[in-house]
Amino acid sequence: MNSGLNFNGYDTGSFFDEMFDSSVSPRPGTRLLVDKIQSLEPEELLTRQAAAEKVFFDLGITFSVYGHEQGTEKIFPFDIIPRIIEARDWEHLERGLKQRILALNLFLDDIYHQQKIIKDNIVPREIIETSAGYFPVCRDLDPPRNIWNHITGTDLVRDESGNFMVLEDNLRSPSGVSYVLANRQVLKKTFPQVFVESGVRSVDNYPSLLLDMLYSIAPAGLGRPSVALLTPGIYNSAYFEHSFLAQQTGMTLVEGADLVVHEGYVHARTTKGLVRVDVIYRRIGEDFLDPRVFRRDSLLGVPGIMEVYKKGRVSLANAPGTGVADDKAVYAYVPEIIRYYLGEDPIIPNVPTYICREKKQLDHVLENLDKLVVKAANESGGYGMLIGPASTRTQQEEFAGKIRQNPRNYIAQPTISLSRCPVIVNDHFEGRHVDLRPYILYGEDIQVIPGGLTRVALTRGSLVVNSSQGGGSKDTWVLSS
Repeated sequence: MNSGLNFNGYDTGSFFDEMFDSSVSPRPGTRLLVDKIQSLEPEELLTRQAAAEKVFFDLGITFSVYGHEQGTEKIFPFDIIPRIIEARDWEHLERGLKQRILALNLFLDDIYHQQKIIKDNIVPREIIETSAGYFPVCRDLDPPRNIWNHITGTDLVRDESGNFMVLEDNLRSPSGVSYVLANRQVLKKTFPQVFVESGVRSVDNYPSLLLDMLYSIAPAGLGRPSVALLTPGIYNSAYFEHSFLAQQTGMTLVEGADLVVHEGYVHARTTKGLVRVDVIYRRIGEDFLDPRVFRRDSLLGVPGIMEVYKKGRVSLANAPGTGVADDKAVYAYVPEIIRYYLGEDPIIPNVPTYICREKKQLDHVLENLDKLVVKAANESGGYGMLIGPASTRTQQEEFAGKIRQNPRNYIAQPTISLSRCPVIVNDHFEGRHVDLRPYILYGEDIQVIPGGLTRVALTRGSLVVNSSQGGGSKDTWVLSS
């Protein structure tokens, strides 16, 4: 019998391990799970892993990788060993995320109205006006309840001391919450007794919370608002999520061609004729939203929808213009944004960041490319990055040229020793680096979903957790006490 699939000999290395302390003793919240895993025969755990993968396959839980030589559609990799967050840690994160979301919303409202933060020299005007996510046409927009960022996914990492930090903000159209819900469905069946006894907080009500939030921003005077999810279509990398959320919430799943502006309102084309749509959860970028206002060549959006939105006859989540807060150069100023609008220090700090548009910081970055992680300000998915310690001299020289050519478009950060979790690798466990993307809804109030998407860098030693770069996911258990 293969006796390798246990934690004997498991190495936490020099990293913060989410399951074990430095002496490889289970952390308080993980002991029940560790004891259960240790009690199983190796074949039983592998059988449960295979069963989980089959569920993902049968449900069609996929993502698309553009240009991948094996085809675009891939099953999302999943490891059945959950990541556990204890109640005291989650309480800290929840307070910090609410603080950050509130401050970013005030920031968005300000830069599209009075621009006080620019006039007071807290954030440079050039940073805002050169951001790919900033749209001057959104100036003076007044979203319902003055809320811009209704749905946010904030990426968090934990360093070698176990301290949480914000890695980046995702306000335009954060993806991944469908995997959170799917992971939970699988894990409740994989470790049912441990799940109950551990007191894991539920994420199953996310669809109803999402729908309630969308109802809360509907135009006034309606009975039951009509809600639709606007998708770019079946070839989009997150189409599984779009269809999944529509099915879970009862929203109508539409593409741009399914909608039309008629008599001053947005309507959906149906077999019974035109039906008015009151709230749209948009999963397409602003630049494709309305060809009369943004990209004239867009076939994904709805001509005239921005005029209807300005008149308060349809609500959009997230509000157009929120993408400026996703800009990684803007991210560097978020601690000051929090202090400016709330008069508070950030509860969750940023990762220390060098802004390449500033000459002194640029020089430091160029001299230390072999030690830093360099990121393009408007890229995502793990693209446009240089991970210095893992790069070649040629790659560093190539990136140096890009930075010198457009310094505003790059930031750099020290290489963080991301925390790790055990994953099943063939017939044994190995530590792999992880991050965490909690999801936050902002309607009548700010609600942080207890858990989030734990992404795993499945390649040994890799720090890149994105699914498009070979990453996978775990269920995230937030303990109630």
